[in-house]
Amino acid sequence: MSALPTLAASNSSTSMAPTFLLVGMPGLSATPSWWTILLITVYLFSALGNGIILWIIALEPTLHRPMHFFLFLLSVSDVGLATSLMPTLLGLALADAHAVPASACLLQMFFVHIFSVMESSVLLAMAFDRTLAICRPLRYSALLTNGAISKIGLAIAFRCLGLHLPLPFLLAHMPYCHPQILTHSYCLHPDMARLACPGAWGAGYSLFVVLSAMGLDPLLIFFSYGLIVRVLKGVGSSEDRWKAGQTCAAHLSAVLLFYIPMIFLALITRLKLPIPQQAHTLLSYIHFLLPPLINPILYSVKMKEIREKILKRLQPRKVGCTQ
Repeated sequence: MSALPTLAASNSSTSMAPTFLLVGMPGLSATPSWWTILLITVYLFSALGNGIILWIIALEPTLHRPMHFFLFLLSVSDVGLATSLMPTLLGLALADAHAVPASACLLQMFFVHIFSVMESSVLLAMAFDRTLAICRPLRYSALLTNGAISKIGLAIAFRCLGLHLPLPFLLAHMPYCHPQILTHSYCLHPDMARLACPGAWGAGYSLFVVLSAMGLDPLLIFFSYGLIVRVLKGVGSSEDRWKAGQTCAAHLSAVLLFYIPMIFLALITRLKLPIPQQAHTLLSYIHFLLPPLINPILYSVKMKEIREKILKRLQPRKVGCTQ
């Protein structure tokens, strides 16, 4: 960390500097071994868990339904997000590498935000799916046809690319008047845009991207759950309410796991709360790395069909004739 001030002085200019500087977890550079093992373990378990979900949904025809299609997309976004973060995290853990070339930083920023918005969009689509299943059960099949699901998938892809494709080009050509020291262990566009000179219009576009996805989606998701709660109040027995609620348990857990750390991070940044850097960095790791690790476990435990199909596929097959 002692090299940061010197590099920061050289990077304080009015044009894109050749490097951005990342801030790692304070104190971890002295003991990199256990931190590296932890990062690699989290990533491998995330990839394995989501890989199993992708494998089982792709192979089982009975799981080719709207809810499982959205779960497939959620696993894709989880694997993509964890993979996008690993280069700089492992660079910091293995070599204490704080300096990242601007081109590599912009590339990481692009993929991190593509998969973050994809995850947020898929969680919103899953909320829409659950709302229709509980509030309009008789019309569910008629509304969520294969054509409708395809259109939702295309809308998610268009939203991710349409929002974020301009950002690397805008940030690459924006004037920078501040030392290019980022506040995270990876490259994020709000973090990079705040370093721009006053009046740089690309920073305003960056704020629009954040609010149009991460600000709007949780509001719509919690609104959909408000509709679900209202319908469940009118359900006859507590057993019926329990069964209906169980269909939402995994999704609601995934929503809270993804958005609560993000909301805390936003409040800390906007209100400039006196939070130690260690806590701020750890919260950002939780926001990005915990959902890819926990989501496959949640859906394997809470969704009976997924759990049964995984166990069936993993059981050794009997060979020979039966009497």
